Amino acid sequence: LAYAIILPALYAPMIAMLLGLVFRGVAFEFRWRDPAHRAFWDKAFTTGSVIATFAQGIALGALLQGITVRGRSYAGGWWEWLSPFSLLTGVGLLVGYALLGTCWLNWKTGGGLQRQAVTYAGRLGIGLLIMIGAISLATLRLETQYYHRWLSFPGVLATAQVPLATLIVTFLFYRSLRLKRDVQPFLWALALFGLCLTGLGVSIWPDVVPARVTIWEAAAPVRSQVFMLVGAAVMLPVILAYTAWSYWVFRGKVGTEGYH
Repeated sequence: LAYAIILPALYAPMIAMLLGLVFRGVAFEFRWRDPAHRAFWDKAFTTGSVIATFAQGIALGALLQGITVRGRSYAGGWWEWLSPFSLLTGVGLLVGYALLGTCWLNWKTGGGLQRQAVTYAGRLGIGLLIMIGAISLATLRLETQYYHRWLSFPGVLATAQVPLATLIVTFLFYRSLRLKRDVQPFLWALALFGLCLTGLGVSIWPDVVPARVTIWEAAAPVRSQVFMLVGAAVMLPVILAYTAWSYWVFRGKVGTEGYH
């Protein structure tokens, strides 16, 4: 049910995101195999990354602002996903991913590139904090339930911990930059993303389609859920182990030759 409603509403940004990811992957490979045109592939990689990220942010904003539902199907138009709020979330995600990228470069590089990454990380951190504030305030105006979930008493005593934690993590992020740490800025940036996801959960829980369809209404049959649970129980440890192994193999600073 959730897919049947959400996907028709977000076909355009989803297609753009997938095309951007394909373009990004091709460019990443060919910049190594076609050094004569590396400048072109660098621009192609940047373009694909920006398109994929911006489209993903737009899709998130379009979902959060609400989808027109009639009965059990999508009833909106082709351009319903496009709004000032969805564009705002698209820009916000661009800033957030750029921050993660600069923190990763700070972790994995040295010398002048690392110093440049630290400088950009400091600026992008401020930008992300501004975007978080702007999106949060705009979200409160989208649906009445968002406003009440965040600001109604006594629930506000719990929800207020999210922005408070965001300020604390931001302080620790800038402290780690000032102390010239390699790994900590990246981890604190991830923590900021985690807090943003927590805020998203506060806003929409227990809905899958905000203010339209709850997780209980969209739930699959029990047998399907059990099947997926078994699959996740098998595959999740494999994915975690592979990811941990990848981090171990590519530990340390990036070299001057090859991919690492």
